[in-house]
Amino acid sequence: MNWYLKVLKEYANFNGRARRKEYWMFVLFNSIISVILTLIGFVAIGNDIIGNLYSLAVLLPSLAVGVRRMHDVGKSGWFILIPIYNLILFCTDGDRGENEYGANPKEEETINYI
Repeated sequence: MNWYLKVLKEYANFNGRARRKEYWMFVLFNSIISVILTLIGFVAIGNDIIGNLYSLAVLLPSLAVGVRRMHDVGKSGWFILIPIYNLILFCTDGDRGENEYGANPKEEETINYI
């Protein structure tokens, strides 16, 4: 859940890098919350307005974490628009060390715990 909240705190930050775990944990919790809100909407009021409003609210953070994930593998954020290749890149380990988009988030996390 901390990864989900981290992405929401960086609401529209398209700079830097996001590691695989950050991206996929956000996708997981976002999907779970979306399904729950959609079910609540259909049961409570008979339509999907709650789920749609939630999806609209997290659209920008979803794009931002996707772009930062592309940066982690050394690609431009525009690569999220290429259907199959973006999925391959989302699953690929990030560049080791620093790249043109910033320091490796895995290394920063290790330094913070020492």
